[in-house]
Parts: sequence; structure tokens; C-alpha cells
Amino acid sequence: MVTVSIDIGGTFTDIIVIDEEIHYYKVPTTPANPEQAVMDGLSKYLNKNIDEFVHATTIATNSLLGQYGLELPKTALLTTKGFKDVIEIGRQNRPELYNLDFHRPRSLIPSKLRYELDERTDVNGHILKKVETSDLESIRASMAKNNVKSLAICFLHSYLRPENEMNIKNYLSKYFDNISISYDVSPEPREYERTSTTVVNAVLMPVVSGYLKRLKSVLDKFGSPEINMMSNAGGLVSVDEVIKKPVNIIESGPAAGVIAASEFASILGIDHVISFDMGGTTSKAGTVINYNVDITAEYEVGGSSHHGRIVKGSGYPVRFPFIDLSEVSSGGGTVIWKDKTGALNIGPMSAGSEPGPVAYNRGGKEPTLTDSNLVMGIINDKMSGSDKILRKDLALKALQKLGDPYEVAESAIKLANLEMARAIRLVTVERGLDPTEFTLFGFGGAGPQVTMPVADELGIKNVIIPPEPGVFSALGLMLADIKYEARMSYPEDLKAGFNELEQRLTYQVKNPEFIKYADCRYVGQGSELTIPVEIVDRDEIIKSFTDTHNRTFGFTLDRPVEILTIRVFAIKKRVKPDMHSVKNKELAPQKRNVYINGKWENVEVYQRNSLPVKKEIKGPSVIEEDGSSTFVPPGWTIFRGENDELRAVRL
Repeated sequence: MVTVSIDIGGTFTDIIVIDEEIHYYKVPTTPANPEQAVMDGLSKYLNKNIDEFVHATTIATNSLLGQYGLELPKTALLTTKGFKDVIEIGRQNRPELYNLDFHRPRSLIPSKLRYELDERTDVNGHILKKVETSDLESIRASMAKNNVKSLAICFLHSYLRPENEMNIKNYLSKYFDNISISYDVSPEPREYERTSTTVVNAVLMPVVSGYLKRLKSVLDKFGSPEINMMSNAGGLVSVDEVIKKPVNIIESGPAAGVIAASEFASILGIDHVISFDMGGTTSKAGTVINYNVDITAEYEVGGSSHHGRIVKGSGYPVRFPFIDLSEVSSGGGTVIWKDKTGALNIGPMSAGSEPGPVAYNRGGKEPTLTDSNLVMGIINDKMSGSDKILRKDLALKALQKLGDPYEVAESAIKLANLEMARAIRLVTVERGLDPTEFTLFGFGGAGPQVTMPVADELGIKNVIIPPEPGVFSALGLMLADIKYEARMSYPEDLKAGFNELEQRLTYQVKNPEFIKYADCRYVGQGSELTIPVEIVDRDEIIKSFTDTHNRTFGFTLDRPVEILTIRVFAIKKRVKPDMHSVKNKELAPQKRNVYINGKWENVEVYQRNSLPVKKEIKGPSVIEEDGSSTFVPPGWTIFRGENDELRAVRL
């Protein structure tokens, strides 16, 4: 049996092939046609049919950001009379409080393509006025005239009773292939967020379905295997589910990394883990406690972030389950620059894979963090994912435009480490967790270079660099289980509500395990906390909520608690691949000059696959492997573990 896992990132596409053995590869991402990188990699490294194909991609997010140069498909919104401007009005959040020139992100649907229907469901779910299909003919003619490719349908209070939405969908499905209704995508209160989620889903439907059609064409040459894709919630879903709900895969790549950290932590028996994934474009951080990942119910796609925190009101809200992650623009391709005052800055611009860092010699002009690590000696001059040699002379020349190249390089990396430490604090300190009680898992192509310096910033004493860190997120796809979600708002009876959700999911997943959650808040609050449900009992859920609220915010309120939404995940366990065995062939280390704390030091450079198990190495030193390099700073010691992990401890 041949299983293939492919994770398309902003800079590299990671490929894992399992037949009799596990093989790891990296190829440059092709942003304009991401399936081309898949074809390039498979054609180069595989000459047999594929039985199982698991996949993560950034196409959904990048399409909304315009990074692929694609024109988003024309989409129309059908909504309740009087509510067509909900997505334009939004909330009164000011993402930049003192910026008088701030502009909201452009509406995904222009006013002329937002249509109103005279229908109404009240706050209790009673249909006061049914929708009349005869009202649709003029609307349908207008949509045809405007070449509309996709529809979003969102009616007031349809999360309680969806008949009007369903009737319109059934009628228009004869004329449109892509129709997204809010009851299917986001059956929850909050009209703006629900409408935004439905609109984002509708906009992405033609984009994602077109990409998957092209991907299937590529895979036809390899036996047309079934495709499963990583969802935002950290599980695999079918292509059919993704085509209906492309919001499923907005953050599929970052989710895979957290799942990999969770699964590998269970192998190592480490129950408090921070997942730290630094790739070519961004760095992501999440927590894993007792081998479980935190889930959040809302995300803002296409927006901006401030030190890892999503800036509310800067993007498009999506109410859907996501692994709780913080993200900063700090990757290997992050651009280094100076502002008008002469202060050094990093990001948010990234060189990506085209043209890439200056040292790639593909036309890049602005220095990046990869260029900095190269000139400092932390990484060698062999380009990850190819046989190309990096041009240190070009990197030095680019850095020299900003000052002394070595001082600029070291300062930029220290700035990046501070940014990444802030991102980790968001998912620990701001959640009431102490990062010093966790082990930091560092991976991604660039992660091992900075994991220990970032741990120093946080006071973390234990670090794990897992096997094949450069493709570790792709390994997470191999380790993930099948996972589907269903939810219900304002359940009258909790047990009956959870039972109904389980019944719905049983049609999608045979003989699954169920995991339950409840979104709770104090009466009058404007946001909820998602609480794991062990026992379906209102009092137990409320107690768990108050404990979580106190741990997160440091206080509780003397108010009633309401349960807004209940959700269930159906999980089907998959057979997981065995990790490859450790090889013990020892080779003598080489020597290389590395720029550390303002001076050059001649340090030992080891090859990871030649390190004996449990042989301690003291920093400063470098451990190299295909796809990544691990920098061990002064004050740290590291050794290779029995599961091929690198274990580092601060002295």
C-alpha cells in the first residue's frame, strides 16, 4: 500500500511517501498553480500508483488575500428584506484606533449583487412569512446578467428553522452549481458573523472545487486515489465535504502541524506541549494539553495580526471550528527593512518561494531571515528541497544596504525571536497557562534554527525537535484521524440535542468516537468560551465554564450562565505509520564559524542521522539534516532520543 501526504506551504511543498519505507521530500511551491508543485514532486520521486492521498493546502486563505493573482468569482447574497447591508456594516470594531485613514476590507459581494427577499422567521424559530419562489425570477435574471457563479443564502434566525433557506436552495440549484446556505455552514446566532461565514464559503466554492478538479487530474496519472484533506479542526474530511464547505480548509496546513505535535507527544509521553511551527512565510504556535488540542469557534480570514493576535475587524469573520493558534509574519522568507527613523523591522512582507530570499538567486532584492541565518553560519549553503547552492555573497550584499551585515542579521533574528515568543505567550499566558511548565516542540523548515533561543525568551527549559522537522506538518496529515463536526444552537434539552448531532454524524462516519463541546457565556457577555463536555449535565458544564473563565480571565461573575451552541465531533481512528528506526552510524563532526552574540565562534557541526542515541552535545553547536538545521546556543545541551527526536535541556 502506498500512502502520500502533501502539505502545500507558502514557500515549499512538503511530500511524504510511505510504501515499504518512509520517504521525505521538499519542492518549491508554485503559487500561481499549486497543483503544479504536486505534479513536479510526484513525477520526480514516485513511479507507482497511490492508494491513499492526504492533503493540506493554503489555497483558500491565499485566494482571499489575492496571493495567487486570481480574480474571485462573482458571488451574490440572498438575504432577508432589510438586511442586505449586514456584511457592509459589520461590527463597530476599529482595528486601528488612531488611524483616521483606515479602510475596512472590501466587501466580498458588491451592493448590486446583494438581493432581499420578503421572508421572516422570528427569534423563537416560528416562520412568520414563507419565501415565495415567484419573487426569484427577476433576481435570477439579474444574477445571470451579472455572470454570478456562486450564491450565499442567509436569512434571519434560520439557525433555528431553515425551511426558507432550504426552499430557495432547492429552487435555484437547477441554475447554479455553487450554493451556500447559512444553516449548513454556520447554524449559530450573530447575524453578521453567520452571513460573513456563508459569504466566504460561497466565494471559495468555485475556487476550491476548480483546484480539486485540477488536482484530481494530476492524481489520475497515479491511480486516481481517494483524497482526504486536513480541516481547520485538526481532522481529515472528504473532498465532497470540502467542496460543499471550503471554509473547512482555511487553516488546514497550520492545523496539521499541531496534530503532528500532539501525536508525537503521546509517543514520547509528554502531556504539556507548545507546538511551534516556523516555515518560509509565517510562524504558528498552539498548545497541546494531555494530548488534546484547543479548539476555537471563530477566526478572521484575510485580516491582519498584531504580534500574533488577530486584529478584530481587519478581515472576514468565519464561525467555524479552528485549532486555537496564534500566527506571526516571521518565517524564513520574512523581509528585513528599515523605517523612516532608521529602526530595523521584520515583516510582514515575505519573499515566499518566488522570488524567494536573495541567496536563492531568483531575483530577490530585499534581505530575509534566511539570508541572515546563512551569513551567520547557522545554516549551510545547500538550498533545502533542491541541489541548488545558496549565494552567501548576494545575501551579504543585500544585508549591507541596512548596515553591518552581521550585526543586521543578528539583530533581525533577535527581533524575530521576540515576535515568536509573543505569539507563544498568546496561547499560554493569555489563556492562564504558564509556558515554563511546557515542552517546546520546534519544527518547520526554519523552526529548529530558533527554537532554543525562543525558549530562552520564555524561560522554557525543555525543547523537542521531532524527526524530519522540515516536513513535520505533512507527517501530521499521516497521523490525523477522520473528523467531522455538527452543531446546534439554543438546545432545549441538552441530552436530546447531543443525541441528534451524533445521529447526523453517523451518516458521514461509520462507528465513530464522539467528542462534545459547549459554547458558554455569562448572560450579557459578547463572546463565549468553548468548553469540553465530559458529562452531559448542565450543572457540570456550567461549573467547567466558570473554572475555565476564572483561569483564563482571573475572575468570575455573579450572573447566570447560558449555553449558546453545542457541537459534536465524530472521529474515526486511522492506522498510523510507524516512525522509522534510529540509525547509529557515528561520524565525526565538522567545524564551522558561527556568529554568536556579536563574535565569531568555531563550533562543531553534526549530521543528525549519524548521532548515537543519548550522546550529549553541548552548545554552541549545529545539527544538520535534509530540510532543516538545529542551532544549539550556549547554555543548552542536546541528545538524540530513542524515537529519533532531539531532546534539548537548558543548563
